[in-house]
Amino acid sequence: MALGAPRLGDRQSMGQTGLEVPASMAELGRALVVLGIVIVILGLVLVFFDRVPWIGRLPGDVHVQRGNWTFYFPLGTSILLSVLLTLVLWLIGRR
Repeated sequence: MALGAPRLGDRQSMGQTGLEVPASMAELGRALVVLGIVIVILGLVLVFFDRVPWIGRLPGDVHVQRGNWTFYFPLGTSILLSVLLTLVLWLIGRR
């Protein structure tokens, strides 16, 4: 083993990006379990709440209907979901 080389299991910095390699497989396992639980909760919400009434009808959502042609672009909904996901991921990353 070379002088100054990190030992297996130690936290290693990945340059100036701020990313770190997990110290153990247990941390990776916990992260995967949490991600799985979040996906299950989102799936249950989609199954039990068939439609959320305000999703897709926010100010800024574009809906044009002419005859048998319809164009829909959920701009307001996309911005709201982007802000919410940014806040959630920022809060998770603070720990």
